[in-house]
Amino acid sequence: MRTCYTGQVSSEHLGQIVTLFGWVHRRRDHGGVIFIDLRDREGLAQIVCDPDRVDTFQIAERLRNEFCVSITGLVRKRPEGTTNASLKSGEVEILAHDIDILNASVPVPFQLDDDNLSETTRLTHRVLDLRRPQMQQNLMLRYRVSIEVRKYLDQLGFIDIETPMLTKSTPEGARDYLVPSRVNAGQFFALPQSPQLFKQLLMVSGFDRYYQIVKCFRDEDLRADRQPEFTQIDCETSFLNEQQIRDIFEDMIRHVFKTVKNVDLANPFPVMPWSEAMHRFGSDKPDLRVSLEFTDLTDIMKDVDFKVFAGAANSEGGRVVALRVPGGGDMSRSEIDAYTQFVGIYGARGLAWIKVNDLAKGREGLQSPIVKNIHDVALNAVLERSGAQNGDIIFFGADKAKVVNDAIGALRVKIGHSEFGRKQGLMAVGEWRPLWVVDFPMFEYDEEAGRYTAAHHPFTAPKDGHEDLLTTNPAAALAKAYDMVLNGWEIGGGSVRIHREEVQSKVFRALKIDAEEAQLKFGFLLDALQYGAPPHGGIAFGLDRIVTMMTGAESIRDVIAFPKTQRAQDLLTQAPSAVDEKQLRELHIRLRMPEVKTAG
Repeated sequence: MRTCYTGQVSSEHLGQIVTLFGWVHRRRDHGGVIFIDLRDREGLAQIVCDPDRVDTFQIAERLRNEFCVSITGLVRKRPEGTTNASLKSGEVEILAHDIDILNASVPVPFQLDDDNLSETTRLTHRVLDLRRPQMQQNLMLRYRVSIEVRKYLDQLGFIDIETPMLTKSTPEGARDYLVPSRVNAGQFFALPQSPQLFKQLLMVSGFDRYYQIVKCFRDEDLRADRQPEFTQIDCETSFLNEQQIRDIFEDMIRHVFKTVKNVDLANPFPVMPWSEAMHRFGSDKPDLRVSLEFTDLTDIMKDVDFKVFAGAANSEGGRVVALRVPGGGDMSRSEIDAYTQFVGIYGARGLAWIKVNDLAKGREGLQSPIVKNIHDVALNAVLERSGAQNGDIIFFGADKAKVVNDAIGALRVKIGHSEFGRKQGLMAVGEWRPLWVVDFPMFEYDEEAGRYTAAHHPFTAPKDGHEDLLTTNPAAALAKAYDMVLNGWEIGGGSVRIHREEVQSKVFRALKIDAEEAQLKFGFLLDALQYGAPPHGGIAFGLDRIVTMMTGAESIRDVIAFPKTQRAQDLLTQAPSAVDEKQLRELHIRLRMPEVKTAG
């Protein structure tokens, strides 16, 4: 039997005979004495193999990296000057009495302490990658976060209730993953994008405090903070208003960060209306560690000669903003060109700029190809509103508001996070800046479809007094919706739900979902709302994102045991893969392969 985990051996075990299990992390032959670094999930311990114990020494000579072994030996102090303060076991070593090779290992494709592995290599050999200490620590931290969430919610009377994995397709957001039904030919289940409808039904059923740490599925384009399958901390509660719901879950996140990371988050979190966040930062999840802010110039650019600015300022839905970068006047033309290329990713057609060399010289103290096309009134307003100082650079965005917000908002973050931004103090390095963003619009207008879509989802309640706007002016209707943002990441989002059928019907009409379509897609919810549905609301947190932030990992793939690539592939199991023709016939499915065009 194991005495304790290998990484937990310490001076408390001095003089004891211990039995340890683990993997050979490293074997070192020091001229007659063999040292083994033994590793398990808790860390490393140094094993000493003395040639005086002939049988044990001979086994030690056969050991190689990643052999799985058990070792029994005497815990003793390390010789003076050889302690390792970075290890819990760093003051002691184990003199091996017996070594048992439980399983040998073939030569491994990479060394586990190699920090320069490609992600393809890591995901292909994920079993070995997960043995690496950093990955072990990441998944252990993920476990601790989950445990603390469960403890917190349990104390408040929340009940963990499972909801179905095979459900009805309601294509209102991202694409569904579809599952064909063998026994119902030509019909499909969908994997849930979230348990949204079911948790609302649970509220109607009288389970007034529900939670679930649950897998969700979305067939969408991937990036560093997205996976086709991801994990939500999904919560719903009845008989509480928006503020009360936010208070509970703000305190939950504060509790988790304190207990798991010993981080004290702000109390209370600052609160910002969506409109203010977009006005100041161009983003509904602003990174408040970055001190840069937008300066809106739309009103003063309507009559300038620079057509890019005037055109945007005079067009419906257009916007012109400035982003002052203190100390940025020393930026080279190549750096400016690189930023121009960067904002192009977000649809910007260019990046105008002005360097402020000497304010005292007025127009002559400014360096830019656009200055000659901006009259004095507008130019003075730019400098005054932005608070420009000598040595600054001012970047400009002018286009449709969405393009400006996306492009200059991303530029703001990129500059703040850059080495330049850190040196200039534009980024509060090492700090945690939480934020509630509230008062979201109920709807967004889809120009291609020619109709409104739900900004969050169609079950979000309008703010009190905005119910009539659902029919008279949907664009002005605000929602009882709220997002929790931390350091530029949306880590949670939720809303108070619609609990009256007549309000839900108004929302569907605003979305141009007629009664027949609404009944077809959501009839089970609409019917349930007629049976005395209580006021209710909730929130869902991205567990993967929270743990990624806590660990400082670059991608959520580093905190998920078996993730997919950005092409939604599992390199370990080689999924997705072709299936047998017999399986397809049983599912009444025939594949139509895309045509391959040939040259000529």
